[in-house]
Amino acid sequence: MTEPMPTTNRGLLELMFLSRETDRREGILLRQGKGWFHITSGGHEALAAIAPLLLTDDFIFPHYRDRALMLARGVSVRELARIFFGKRDSSSGGRQLPGHFSDRQRNIWSMASPTGSNLLPACGVAWGMQLDGKPNAVIASVGDAGMRQGEFFEAVAFAVEKNLPALFLVEDNGYGISTPTFDTNPLRKGLFSDKYLVKFNAREVGEVRRVSASALARARDGGGPVILWGELDRLSSHSSSDDHRLYRPAADLQTMAERDPLMVFTSRLIADGELDAAAWSARQAELAEYVDQEYARAAADADPAPEETFTHLTGALNANFRAEKIPAADGQSWRMLDAVNQVFHAGLADSDRYVFFGEDICDPLGGVFKLTQGLSTKFPARVFNSPLAEQTIIGVACGLASYGYKPVFEIQFVDFIGTAWNQLVNNLTTLRWRTRGEWRAPAVIYAPCGAYLPAGGPWHSQSNEGAFAHVPGLRVVVPSTPEDAAGLMHTAMRADDPVLFLLPKHLLRARRPAPAEVFSIPLGQAKVTVSGSDLTVVAWGNCMEKVWQAAAGLAGSVSVEIIDLRTIQPWDRVTISASLAKTGRLLVVQEDNRSCSVGQMIVSELAADAGLWPRLKAAPVLISREDIHIGFHPLCEKTSLPSVEQIKQAMTSLTVNKEQQHE
Repeated sequence: MTEPMPTTNRGLLELMFLSRETDRREGILLRQGKGWFHITSGGHEALAAIAPLLLTDDFIFPHYRDRALMLARGVSVRELARIFFGKRDSSSGGRQLPGHFSDRQRNIWSMASPTGSNLLPACGVAWGMQLDGKPNAVIASVGDAGMRQGEFFEAVAFAVEKNLPALFLVEDNGYGISTPTFDTNPLRKGLFSDKYLVKFNAREVGEVRRVSASALARARDGGGPVILWGELDRLSSHSSSDDHRLYRPAADLQTMAERDPLMVFTSRLIADGELDAAAWSARQAELAEYVDQEYARAAADADPAPEETFTHLTGALNANFRAEKIPAADGQSWRMLDAVNQVFHAGLADSDRYVFFGEDICDPLGGVFKLTQGLSTKFPARVFNSPLAEQTIIGVACGLASYGYKPVFEIQFVDFIGTAWNQLVNNLTTLRWRTRGEWRAPAVIYAPCGAYLPAGGPWHSQSNEGAFAHVPGLRVVVPSTPEDAAGLMHTAMRADDPVLFLLPKHLLRARRPAPAEVFSIPLGQAKVTVSGSDLTVVAWGNCMEKVWQAAAGLAGSVSVEIIDLRTIQPWDRVTISASLAKTGRLLVVQEDNRSCSVGQMIVSELAADAGLWPRLKAAPVLISREDIHIGFHPLCEKTSLPSVEQIKQAMTSLTVNKEQQHE
């Protein structure tokens, strides 16, 4: 059977019925023990009327009850069935829950479970359309309970600020699982101007068409965003894990049943002479049989292969890497901030797909640390100041990257990234994996980090690399020299994955001799900065300076091999293992705090290596900030961080008896 099209009333009705029937079928299968979870869409079907109004290049950021809208956009019943069963050939390959729709071909952006997390990426896509001058629009759906997420407010504020072609579709069914939302709904509290708000009856197909057509026309004509506030009903329980009869009065359930959008639309078409009741009854039986057959076929489709669980987390490391000569300081001394700034200038000149965005990055300030100085003057169309909203920065980066731009976005201090944690770990770094590579978000998020710069206090002095290294799907880079910062940034800006680039503040303005030539550097490759035979020392970022100073103080008495890790995730185990096999002794020095840290990871993994274990001549040592915050007073900071004297002491202790063997 050819599935119906939503361009006629009859076709739209059939799609609404198919949506309801797939809901019913999944409920039956679940009760038969043939599924794990089901989330219902009953009562939201009239929103399918939006689909015929959309252009091919428009985007939908769906809500988990948008089943009928997905069918109307072209998603098949078979695909819905595969999603329900978690089949290998479903949009996520079994990695996502039912109701988490995604279809790259139809510009249906992959939904994540955290409520409202789709809204800021939707703004990123809408911004990309605007930058391209395209006459397209984005529809992003959210439930009434999800409006209390801060991301809803940030998304609307950003869309209004940029006058984006974005429609925020609020599907207000009056409940957040079991909690009525009437008294918590910000729209009912009058928090938004009528200039941006249109309230309508989302149970009525005609109303849905009318208000959606008007809002889309406004968005396409440059009139800016609209909040479409649709009142409708959730006809069933929240999900298969819920029973709404426990908390909803019977009278409410009866009232909802009487205004069921499928029943109301059917009655209207019959009354208008567009539909014959008997013929419709026969057609319903055909459609129900079709749904049963498609779900039976999907049940027989292949399940995910266990080994494929590990695919599509990231792209191939350095897949398109070429060692390219990049701007340097022509033999003069230079600073890390100069090196990064030069790479930024070169990148913007090289490609019109780079976009820069961050707090205070435009001239005349050019960034708090001057990392972006001159960029907005030279490239005003692609360098922008952001609001003071880190969640917006990373959420918009995710959407803009998935649309096809290459965001290079700044977090002013990495300490402030906590407010953006949801977008970082639930969207930016999962998008490729949860869609098996159909969607990607290759953005660079860079941030000054670290201490050894007195008077920063607990919210301007953290390094945090251990927390980020723990996030699957994220590349993490921490350079310690201008040439490494330049070479690694050049590569990060061309990488096919999200990269978090941490720039140690203490080293940003440190002047170093510039090499004659500077080249791009592959990610995941450590550097032996000093060769030695007695002891392997691994460090990165600010601690490299301390290690060099400590080793210089022991010159002639201890032969130290110093390795700059440079890339934290993935880390270069091969280079460190080769050095440790030679020296038999390992010292790791880090600025981050000790528990669950990168230093602990390196020590534990190398100590567990059966090939290296017999060669160890002493137990590995980790020097780290203890599990304490960094204080404002310089004495507080100095007390908490690794010092040159501590490092010298550890070097001496590890090599006090160079002939000592592990037993």
